[in-house]
Amino acid sequence: MSIENQIIEALEWRYAVKKFDPTKKIKQEHWKILEESLLLSPSSYGLQPWKFLVVQNVALRKQLTPASWNQTQVEDCSHYVVLATLKTITEDYIGSFIQSTAETRHMDVASLMGYQKMIIGDLVQGPRSKVIEHWAQKQSYIAMGNIMHSAALLKIDSCPMEGIDPKAYDKILGLENTPYASAAAVALGYRSSEDKYQLAKKVRFPKDQIIKVLM
Repeated sequence: MSIENQIIEALEWRYAVKKFDPTKKIKQEHWKILEESLLLSPSSYGLQPWKFLVVQNVALRKQLTPASWNQTQVEDCSHYVVLATLKTITEDYIGSFIQSTAETRHMDVASLMGYQKMIIGDLVQGPRSKVIEHWAQKQSYIAMGNIMHSAALLKIDSCPMEGIDPKAYDKILGLENTPYASAAAVALGYRSSEDKYQLAKKVRFPKDQIIKVLM
Protein backbone atom coordinates (compact mmCIF):
# COMPACT_ATOMS: atom_id res chain seq x y z
CA MET A 1 0.00 0.00 0.00
CA SER A 2 1.32 3.46 -0.91
CA ILE A 3 2.05 5.96 1.87
CA GLU A 4 -0.81 8.11 0.54
CA ASN A 5 -3.25 5.23 0.93
CA GLN A 6 -1.82 4.32 4.34
CA ILE A 7 -2.50 7.82 5.66
CA ILE A 8 -6.12 7.90 4.45
CA GLU A 9 -6.76 4.31 5.55
CA ALA A 10 -5.47 5.10 9.06
CA LEU A 11 -7.65 8.20 9.31
CA GLU A 12 -10.70 6.27 8.12
CA TRP A 13 -9.98 3.46 10.59
CA ARG A 14 -9.49 5.77 13.58
CA TYR A 15 -12.41 6.83 15.77
CA ALA A 16 -12.84 8.06 19.34
CA VAL A 17 -12.95 4.76 21.21
CA LYS A 18 -15.57 4.65 23.96
CA LYS A 19 -14.69 1.21 25.32
CA PHE A 20 -11.18 -0.21 25.40
CA ASP A 21 -10.17 -3.83 25.91
CA PRO A 22 -8.29 -3.70 29.25
CA THR A 23 -6.52 -7.00 28.51
CA LYS A 24 -4.66 -5.60 25.49
CA LYS A 25 -1.54 -3.52 26.08
CA ILE A 26 0.60 -1.46 23.72
CA LYS A 27 3.94 -3.11 22.94
CA GLN A 28 6.96 -1.28 24.32
CA GLU A 29 8.48 -0.78 20.88
CA HIS A 30 5.27 0.86 19.69
CA TRP A 31 4.99 2.98 22.81
CA LYS A 32 8.50 4.34 22.19
CA ILE A 33 7.33 5.52 18.76
CA LEU A 34 4.31 7.23 20.31
CA GLU A 35 6.57 8.92 22.85
CA GLU A 36 8.71 10.21 19.99
CA SER A 37 5.59 11.52 18.25
CA LEU A 38 4.95 13.67 21.33
CA LEU A 39 8.55 14.86 21.53
CA LEU A 40 8.62 15.72 17.82
CA SER A 41 5.32 17.61 17.85
CA PRO A 42 5.55 21.17 16.52
CA SER A 43 4.74 24.22 18.64
CA SER A 44 4.74 27.97 18.13
CA TYR A 45 8.32 29.30 18.18
CA GLY A 46 9.32 25.70 19.00
CA LEU A 47 8.78 26.52 22.70
CA GLN A 48 7.10 23.22 23.69
CA PRO A 49 5.06 24.73 26.57
CA TRP A 50 3.94 21.34 27.80
CA LYS A 51 4.56 18.28 29.91
CA PHE A 52 3.09 14.86 29.13
CA LEU A 53 2.11 12.76 32.14
CA VAL A 54 1.76 9.06 31.30
CA VAL A 55 -0.49 7.82 34.09
CA GLN A 56 0.02 4.07 34.50
CA ASN A 57 -0.60 3.96 38.26
CA VAL A 58 -3.89 2.09 38.77
CA ALA A 59 -4.81 3.96 41.95
CA LEU A 60 -4.29 7.33 40.27
CA ARG A 61 -6.42 6.33 37.31
CA LYS A 62 -9.24 5.32 39.65
CA GLN A 63 -9.05 8.77 41.23
CA LEU A 64 -9.09 10.43 37.82
CA THR A 65 -12.22 8.58 36.63
CA PRO A 66 -14.77 10.63 38.60
CA ALA A 67 -12.90 13.77 37.51
CA SER A 68 -13.44 12.59 33.90
CA TRP A 69 -17.22 12.39 33.93
CA ASN A 70 -16.81 8.72 34.91
CA GLN A 71 -15.63 7.79 31.42
CA THR A 72 -14.35 4.20 31.50
CA GLN A 73 -11.55 4.87 29.00
CA VAL A 74 -9.44 6.32 31.81
CA GLU A 75 -9.05 2.93 33.48
CA ASP A 76 -9.56 0.53 30.57
CA CYS A 77 -7.01 1.91 28.12
CA SER A 78 -3.43 0.70 27.89
CA HIS A 79 -1.75 4.10 28.27
CA TYR A 80 -3.34 7.30 29.57
CA VAL A 81 -1.57 10.55 28.70
CA VAL A 82 -2.47 13.80 30.43
CA LEU A 83 -1.45 16.94 28.55
CA ALA A 84 -0.30 19.60 30.99
CA THR A 85 0.70 23.06 29.81
CA LEU A 86 2.50 26.05 31.25
CA LYS A 87 0.37 28.59 33.07
CA THR A 88 2.66 31.38 31.94
CA ILE A 89 5.74 31.90 29.77
CA THR A 90 8.66 33.63 31.47
CA GLU A 91 11.80 35.27 30.16
CA ASP A 92 13.80 32.58 31.96
CA TYR A 93 11.91 29.82 30.14
CA ILE A 94 12.51 31.50 26.79
CA GLY A 95 16.18 31.99 27.69
CA SER A 96 16.49 28.29 28.47
CA PHE A 97 14.96 27.44 25.10
CA ILE A 98 17.34 29.78 23.29
CA GLN A 99 20.32 28.25 25.10
CA SER A 100 19.14 24.75 24.16
CA THR A 101 18.73 25.84 20.54
CA ALA A 102 22.26 27.22 20.42
CA GLU A 103 23.73 24.04 21.91
CA THR A 104 21.73 21.70 19.68
CA ARG A 105 22.56 23.56 16.48
CA HIS A 106 26.13 24.48 17.47
CA MET A 107 25.42 28.18 17.22
CA ASP A 108 26.67 31.23 19.07
CA VAL A 109 23.87 32.10 21.50
CA ALA A 110 24.47 35.79 20.73
CA SER A 111 23.22 35.17 17.19
CA LEU A 112 19.82 34.22 18.61
CA MET A 113 19.31 37.31 20.75
CA GLY A 114 17.08 38.92 18.13
CA TYR A 115 14.87 35.84 18.06
CA GLN A 116 14.76 35.75 21.86
CA LYS A 117 13.79 39.42 22.01
CA MET A 118 11.01 38.86 19.48
CA ILE A 119 9.52 35.96 21.47
CA ILE A 120 9.67 37.94 24.72
CA GLY A 121 8.07 40.94 23.02
CA ASP A 122 5.19 38.73 21.86
CA LEU A 123 4.53 36.31 24.70
CA VAL A 124 5.84 38.10 27.80
CA GLN A 125 5.36 41.78 27.05
CA GLY A 126 2.79 41.79 24.24
CA PRO A 127 -1.02 41.37 24.21
CA ARG A 128 -0.78 37.56 24.06
CA SER A 129 0.73 37.57 27.55
CA LYS A 130 -2.83 38.21 28.80
CA VAL A 131 -4.05 34.92 27.36
CA ILE A 132 -0.82 32.94 27.56
CA GLU A 133 -2.31 29.96 29.40
CA HIS A 134 -4.91 29.57 26.67
CA TRP A 135 -2.14 29.94 24.04
CA ALA A 136 -0.17 27.11 25.68
CA GLN A 137 -3.23 24.88 25.82
CA LYS A 138 -3.78 25.35 22.08
CA GLN A 139 -0.21 24.20 21.46
CA SER A 140 -0.90 20.94 23.30
CA TYR A 141 -3.72 20.10 20.90
CA ILE A 142 -1.13 19.91 18.12
CA ALA A 143 0.65 17.19 20.13
CA MET A 144 -2.69 15.48 20.76
CA GLY A 145 -3.38 15.25 17.03
CA ASN A 146 0.15 14.07 16.37
CA ILE A 147 0.05 11.14 18.77
CA MET A 148 -3.45 10.12 17.66
CA HIS A 149 -2.48 10.01 13.99
CA SER A 150 0.77 8.20 14.78
CA ALA A 151 -1.21 5.67 16.81
CA ALA A 152 -3.67 5.12 13.96
CA LEU A 153 -0.80 4.34 11.57
CA LEU A 154 0.27 1.66 14.06
CA LYS A 155 -3.32 0.39 14.36
CA ILE A 156 -3.44 1.59 17.97
CA ASP A 157 -6.72 3.10 19.07
CA SER A 158 -7.18 6.39 20.84
CA CYS A 159 -9.70 8.73 22.36
CA PRO A 160 -9.17 12.46 22.96
CA MET A 161 -10.43 13.37 26.42
CA GLU A 162 -11.60 16.94 26.93
CA GLY A 163 -14.31 15.95 29.38
CA ILE A 164 -12.17 16.36 32.46
CA ASP A 165 -12.10 18.58 35.54
CA PRO A 166 -8.68 20.26 35.17
CA LYS A 167 -8.50 21.51 38.76
CA ALA A 168 -9.31 18.05 40.11
CA TYR A 169 -6.69 16.56 37.80
CA ASP A 170 -4.12 19.07 39.04
CA LYS A 171 -4.80 18.08 42.64
CA ILE A 172 -4.67 14.34 41.97
CA LEU A 173 -1.54 14.54 39.82
CA GLY A 174 0.32 16.92 42.11
CA LEU A 175 0.37 19.80 39.63
CA GLU A 176 -0.90 22.38 42.08
CA ASN A 177 1.77 24.95 42.91
CA THR A 178 3.79 23.94 39.83
CA PRO A 179 4.21 25.87 36.56
CA TYR A 180 1.87 23.40 34.80
CA ALA A 181 -1.89 22.79 34.67
CA SER A 182 -3.92 19.97 33.13
CA ALA A 183 -5.41 20.81 29.73
CA ALA A 184 -6.74 17.54 28.26
CA ALA A 185 -5.85 13.85 27.95
CA VAL A 186 -5.56 11.03 25.42
CA ALA A 187 -6.46 7.41 26.09
CA LEU A 188 -4.56 4.88 23.97
CA GLY A 189 -4.93 1.14 23.57
CA TYR A 190 -7.15 -1.27 21.66
CA ARG A 191 -10.89 -1.14 21.07
CA SER A 192 -13.19 -3.60 22.76
CA SER A 193 -15.28 -5.81 20.50
CA GLU A 194 -18.24 -4.52 22.53
CA ASP A 195 -17.70 -0.90 21.46
CA LYS A 196 -20.62 -0.26 19.11
CA TYR A 197 -19.11 2.99 17.80
CA GLN A 198 -16.45 1.13 15.81
CA LEU A 199 -19.12 0.23 13.26
CA ALA A 200 -20.52 3.75 12.93
CA LYS A 201 -19.79 5.67 9.74
CA LYS A 202 -17.84 8.90 10.06
CA VAL A 203 -19.98 12.02 9.82
CA ARG A 204 -18.18 14.77 7.91
CA PHE A 205 -19.52 17.82 6.06
CA PRO A 206 -18.90 17.85 2.28
CA LYS A 207 -15.42 18.90 1.20
CA ASP A 208 -16.69 21.95 -0.72
CA GLN A 209 -18.40 23.15 2.45
CA ILE A 210 -15.23 22.84 4.56
CA ILE A 211 -12.35 23.58 2.21
CA LYS A 212 -12.19 26.79 0.17
CA VAL A 213 -9.32 27.45 -2.21
CA LEU A 214 -8.52 31.12 -2.69
CA MET A 215 -6.83 31.73 -6.05
